[in-house]
Amino acid sequence: GIHCKVRAIRAVNASTLRLFGGTSCGMTYDLYIALAVFAFVTSITPGPNNIMLMTSGVNFGFYRTIPHMLGVGIGFVVMVLGVGSGLAGMFQSWPVAHDILKIVSTVYLLWLAWRIATQPVRRIEAGSAARPMTFLEAAAFQWVNPKAWAMALTAVTAYSPDRELATILLVAIVFGAINLPAVGSWTLLGEAMSGILRKPARLRAFNITMAVLLVASLWPLVMA
Repeated sequence: GIHCKVRAIRAVNASTLRLFGGTSCGMTYDLYIALAVFAFVTSITPGPNNIMLMTSGVNFGFYRTIPHMLGVGIGFVVMVLGVGSGLAGMFQSWPVAHDILKIVSTVYLLWLAWRIATQPVRRIEAGSAARPMTFLEAAAFQWVNPKAWAMALTAVTAYSPDRELATILLVAIVFGAINLPAVGSWTLLGEAMSGILRKPARLRAFNITMAVLLVASLWPLVMA
């Protein structure tokens, strides 16, 4: 009715309304704000993605890490769409999937931590055999990233409980718009730190610290 249309106009502009073909009465203006805050807080806080992006910024620089950043941002949007389309129910109908995900995530993150800890103790220039994570690798990593799963499941459950296509798309778009600048800031921070990490001993200590933090990020998954 008229009240739903008013809330929709307040929440999004006319072009977005045309894209979605309208909006759900269940998605109010306040809920949009809450979604944006949730997306920002979960995207900017430490986690496997941000730890690896900061490490890549230190070791490879901002520009060489751009494919990694895009893989994180776009890969997570795809994950939200997948979860909203029914993957969330997989854990309810097939509980063993959660255990499989836990094992795969733990093994892969431990391997990544080992790679970070053993990286060369110097800033890696273009043309070196070492390289940052690619777009496809970063996008695929979201599916074994425990924080990404927690973010996607919570976002879809809390902000698109009706599972309507319009609200699922909106959740994905909001995360896409907020997530990429947030994770990019960690890469910039890493590049800014590279100046004080030029000495091999400092860079080695940094890489080992980041590896330890990456392993520590597994704690919530192990305890779940």
